[in-house]
Amino acid sequence: MPEAKASDDGGVQIDLISGQRMENLASMEKIRVILDGVRDGNIVILEEGLSPDEESKLIEVTMTEISPDEFNGIEIETYPRSQTNDASILDRIMGKEETAKLTVIGPANQIETLHKDETLISALVSRK
Repeated sequence: MPEAKASDDGGVQIDLISGQRMENLASMEKIRVILDGVRDGNIVILEEGLSPDEESKLIEVTMTEISPDEFNGIEIETYPRSQTNDASILDRIMGKEETAKLTVIGPANQIETLHKDETLISALVSRK
């Protein structure tokens, strides 16, 4: 991941990470990529999201790294993308869900979720 640099105008950096970049990483490597970006003050958007176990581990690791003066934690929002049109009839009958989803992660003191539904995450991002 490129090193984050503070912009001169105080803007917010957004890292859009493709599923291809994350697919060959171990769970802890994914978590490190995410937390390193967020600790630098960036908003991280994952094209394919994390598994439920990886999300739990991300939250667990985040809790151990919180420090009042340095790191306030993360805000995380995820929603599944509808894959109903691509699923076979048998998959739909059996209730099998596609796990592809979009995840937005940012510093807790900079991102506030305003609205979330099945098709939209609306967030307010401040400059610290």
